Amino acid sequence: MSFFLCVDCGGSKTSAVIADRSGTILGRALGGPSNFAYMSAAAFTDAVRVAVSNALKTCVSPPSINPVPLPPSTDIFASAWFGISGVDSPAAVANASAALSALLGIPLGPRLVVANDTHLLAAPLRLHPDIKHAVAAVGGTGSCVVSFQHEPSGMLDELARTGGWGWILGDEGGGFHVGRETMRQMMYDAARSSLGMEPSPPSSLKAKVLQQFGIQEVENAPEVLPVVHLPEPSLTGEASASVPSYLLVAREKRLSQLAPLVFEAAFKDKDPFALNVLRICAGGLADQIAMLCREPGEDPSVKPRAVEAKEAMLCFGGSLVGIEDYRALIHEALAEKGHVFKYVEFVDDSAAVGAVGLASLKIGLRGKD
Repeated sequence: MSFFLCVDCGGSKTSAVIADRSGTILGRALGGPSNFAYMSAAAFTDAVRVAVSNALKTCVSPPSINPVPLPPSTDIFASAWFGISGVDSPAAVANASAALSALLGIPLGPRLVVANDTHLLAAPLRLHPDIKHAVAAVGGTGSCVVSFQHEPSGMLDELARTGGWGWILGDEGGGFHVGRETMRQMMYDAARSSLGMEPSPPSSLKAKVLQQFGIQEVENAPEVLPVVHLPEPSLTGEASASVPSYLLVAREKRLSQLAPLVFEAAFKDKDPFALNVLRICAGGLADQIAMLCREPGEDPSVKPRAVEAKEAMLCFGGSLVGIEDYRALIHEALAEKGHVFKYVEFVDDSAAVGAVGLASLKIGLRGKD
């Protein structure tokens, strides 16, 4: 058996896909969150173990009812490709690689590829022989943008990156940014009201946000500040029953969990306030993408590792940019900056794309059955 494993490790879930040497997908499964920057090595490894062990159930003969134990008893993986949210430095790559090598029984080296999750998104570049550059943009719970060059070997060479700095420092265009910008715009409106300026029109989003945090009157928007800033209490049992549920959620999640409300208000209710929030957030992600691109007419020597949008591919991945109307706002912001990509694709199953792409390269098959 020679399996090709690809695992997409993100802030909300872990997706594992296993393909055979012909590129046929044999197994797939999900696990819990596996952002390497936000959790312990043990918790990260456990999330990967759950996903891969369950994906293997349909790959072994006969198929297994129970998860297949790891590391496997035989050398069944020809190679594995991990795209991991939060792996943004050589040290992180080395630490994650060591943990995954022990878990899967794959020695450190070319058979085990560990990189940021944006690398998986750029896999469709192989399908367009007329170009050799791609920009991968993640827009989910967080965000990150990375540019790549397609090498003759079939592998992807990272050129440059920006973002992926986490909810405190960035994540422009991601879920936390959407929630934070919603609260900022609500506070701006409260400030305008205190100046006696003309009140803003009613907003379905404002009402939904305040209702979620137990605040009854829109005029009392400043009361939401303690909700944003108070750390979650260390409570258990009966003590936690007296605390509002939203205060038991980690602070960054209190804001990122507002994103569905914003999208519903913007694209279903046609709420101008919500749409303005998403325009700001989409513009932030567009700024990140544009940073890795050469300006129209710009001297290539100014940014020698930048890509030219009209001769490159833009690959989106993540729950937020999976919404077509939101992608349209990003395209609009990019076009205003003069960046129109030759090809654009939303990759909704990057683990599957990665597994099939890995099988096509046949890495690790030499010397195996």
